[in-house]
Amino acid sequence: MKLIEVKNLKKNYRHIGSKKGEESPEVQALAGVDLSIEHGDYVAIMGPSGSGKSTLMQILGLLDKKSSGDFFLDGIDVSTLDDNKLAELRSEKIGFIFQFFNLLPRTNCVDNVALPMLYANKENPAEVAKKLLFQVGLSDRLDHKPHQLSGGQQQRVAIARALANSPDIIFADEPTGNISSEQSDAILAMLEELNASGVTIILVTHEPEVAARAKRKIILKDGKIASDERMAPLKDSSKIENKRSVPEKKNNFFWKRIKENIRMALVALSLNKLRTILATLGIVIGISSVVAMIAIGVGAQSAITEQLSSLGTNLLTIYPISPKSADMSLGRNLRKFTLEDFEYLKRYTQSNAMINQVGAVVSGNAQVAYGSNNSTTRVIGTVPNYESLQNATLLAGRYFTIEENEQRQRVALIGQTVIKNVFGTERNPLGSIIKINRVDFHVIGILNSRGANAFRDSDDQIIIPLHTAMFRVIGRPYVDQLLVSVKEDKNIEATTKLLFKTLRDRRKVQEDISDDFDIRNLNEIRETLNKSTQIMSSLLAAIAAISLLVGGIGIMNVMLVSVKERTKEIGLRKALGAKKQDILLQFLIEAIVICLLGGIVGILLGYGISLATSIIFSWKTLLPISAVILAFTFSLLVGMIFGLWPAKQASNLSPIEALRYE
Repeated sequence: MKLIEVKNLKKNYRHIGSKKGEESPEVQALAGVDLSIEHGDYVAIMGPSGSGKSTLMQILGLLDKKSSGDFFLDGIDVSTLDDNKLAELRSEKIGFIFQFFNLLPRTNCVDNVALPMLYANKENPAEVAKKLLFQVGLSDRLDHKPHQLSGGQQQRVAIARALANSPDIIFADEPTGNISSEQSDAILAMLEELNASGVTIILVTHEPEVAARAKRKIILKDGKIASDERMAPLKDSSKIENKRSVPEKKNNFFWKRIKENIRMALVALSLNKLRTILATLGIVIGISSVVAMIAIGVGAQSAITEQLSSLGTNLLTIYPISPKSADMSLGRNLRKFTLEDFEYLKRYTQSNAMINQVGAVVSGNAQVAYGSNNSTTRVIGTVPNYESLQNATLLAGRYFTIEENEQRQRVALIGQTVIKNVFGTERNPLGSIIKINRVDFHVIGILNSRGANAFRDSDDQIIIPLHTAMFRVIGRPYVDQLLVSVKEDKNIEATTKLLFKTLRDRRKVQEDISDDFDIRNLNEIRETLNKSTQIMSSLLAAIAAISLLVGGIGIMNVMLVSVKERTKEIGLRKALGAKKQDILLQFLIEAIVICLLGGIVGILLGYGISLATSIIFSWKTLLPISAVILAFTFSLLVGMIFGLWPAKQASNLSPIEALRYE
């Protein structure tokens, strides 16, 4: 069986014209070539420029495709193979030695030689590469990069790379064209040694002295074979071991290949630092916005929950008239709750298993003074169980008793802000006598700090007995609110309906008239505030999404430019056996690396923004681990989505067109 056999092989080119859409006349590079090459032959192809010798070598090396004719490689009809099968054949059977070496510029000698083995999934590619470099006399240049080598040394690296997968055929395109005569002799001697070991050599050259060292010389002219001369006998091909006719199936996603892609991605990004920074900037802004938005939003919700929890759990607040009611504008009287209403509700609910406690509140502003210091604060008159109803715990002292309330005793519990305003920071106010609206009060308790919100300072208040407030301080014969504590969350709705019915009957509200009171629970307030927080979070999320979109488009542009800049590298990798998915994965990983770097910086920046917001504006912020995972996932998805098209463009490039790209 012939190693290579072609019949009536033709190749036509049609170049794009000078004007858009215009095509120049078709050029025939090969005009019907008939050729067969045996295993173990050493063939030199010569001819003038434009004769088609390079085109013939590129087609035989599976870098280019024929226009018509038959081409069999080791008995395989090449026209039946797709791009991936052709890549497998190049990897298994073919090695290339290029005129201009075509070494990866940012890669050392070992990695350059190991590259074909990575695409073929060979074991220990680095160790094999070192042995090959020893074989070609470069044992002291293992870590050198191409620019650190002479022309002859670079060509030796190219020869070692061509031998990496123990190919059946080595194609050499002008292997001595860019090196000195002394170096040329050494390179040709290596080729002769390889041929003696059974490797088929197909060499393209302009130099007669180079062709003279081959066993067979073919001269092309005008796309046809002008002469075919055998200059040395061919060994018996039956004695030459025929290597695999069908490439073995390999795992296309071997971890070493992925490792190589990550390494190349980091190298490419490091060589264009400014462009990489600009590309990641959009991702950094978007991810930091997401992280800051989540931290501020979750913190706000947590703060709302804490504020509402400080008001008590399962609490229903009854107002004397609905804030939404328009009846007042029609001249309807505002019906306040009286102490009798409070006592009635206490008696009515004592036998109800759903209700825990009942309380009442009256409030107003008052002048508080101690010595020469005075301040205006909020005075709350309430009942002794206000502590459990509103979770108003004490730092020191005690609450007033039922007897002190009924006897209108002048005792008070004061908040932290009041202490600061009238006592300062050095004096303990417990047991002191203060004046509230010029009336003496005995301080019996100090309230725990409850913090401030957007509406008021919860620590700027004084709590006194309900009867004392109504008749000695505020002078108001009615209460502002009734408080009802429900035992369990599940009973809130049922208790609310029961209270509406009970109070309508108590206040004799007719069926066709709307309620003259309203009942609110903390869940409604919580939902309202959470909705407001969610709206703000949604706005921030929209800004973050726009930033991510802009950043993704920037990455796509950078990757498209990178594909253009590295087109020759793509062609070289394909010539060495890389499949479409290998190139796709390489550039996709590069886009993902950019986005992940941007994501990491964005997470740190977003966390920093949330901390700064917390310090400057005294807002509570909270960054859950789920937000970090979400941001990291977002950056990964952006890299995959916006890097896919440039990676696809790179993977679809023809090997020979990519190698010719300038």
